[in-house]
Amino acid sequence: MITYRHHIFVCMNARPPGHPKGDCTSKGGRDTMAAFQEEMEKRGLWEKVGLNGCTCLGPCQLGPTVVVYPEGVWYGKVGPADVAEIMEKHILGGKPVERLFLKTLFDQSLAGGPAG
Repeated sequence: MITYRHHIFVCMNARPPGHPKGDCTSKGGRDTMAAFQEEMEKRGLWEKVGLNGCTCLGPCQLGPTVVVYPEGVWYGKVGPADVAEIMEKHILGGKPVERLFLKTLFDQSLAGGPAG
């Protein structure tokens, strides 16, 4: 049985164009997943960290959404440029990337801030 230190789920859900909820694929979910795959390969983490693409995680308006277990950290608006930081700080360093916390982005969008 494989026991991972972390397990990363990247939303790659797709909906028809114009769907009111939107989707993570149209916001770059597949590119984000590819960036995670590249970082996993570069760092030799395949035996230590699980990585799976998945369908809808729910908060489509702030996608692409990424969830990291066992901590249960939810990230939003994760693009390929954010992946190395998540891998370095959170997965290897143990310190989640607060600026990408889903709650932080949601609170900012309610306040009319940068999550928009």
